Amino acid sequence: MSSEFHEIQPDQMSQNPFRLLREDWMLITAGTLAVYNTMTASWGGFGFLWDKNVCFCVIRPQRYTYQFVDKSEYFTFSFFEEKYRHVLDFCGSKSGRHVNKAAATGITPVENPPGAVYFAEAKLVIVGKKIYYQDLLPQHFLDPIIPRFYPKQDYHRMFIGEVIKCLSK
Repeated sequence: MSSEFHEIQPDQMSQNPFRLLREDWMLITAGTLAVYNTMTASWGGFGFLWDKNVCFCVIRPQRYTYQFVDKSEYFTFSFFEEKYRHVLDFCGSKSGRHVNKAAATGITPVENPPGAVYFAEAKLVIVGKKIYYQDLLPQHFLDPIIPRFYPKQDYHRMFIGEVIKCLSK
């Protein structure tokens, strides 16, 4: 498999975004090559807001990646082929506070633009420039099943990013 990416327009993505998130999962990453963290996620989305192509993710405050996304200008979504499922499993079960996830799994961090870290082995990368965040508030939950996702009342923060780059293989 080639490690060379080519840049595409967001509307040229051939993958189904629902399948990408729900079934394929992604690594959300933020920081710089000097110091970054990544986490596995399957919650997020893509859309069009404020005349911009956007992506969004939600992260609980106790996750180590939260502080990186909160402080960074960019965050990235890296999607992988199925043969990398073990990487996603590992990155979803270990904290970056205690282990270098890239070194432990053999994936290669790349930074472009500066401050946007993703992985060379990904099949698709979305780079989002943070433009908005919002803490999810339980008083705004309209569906009665939603509180079941928060037994510890550790509500996510939603980060919205303008899609500034899509890279595909």
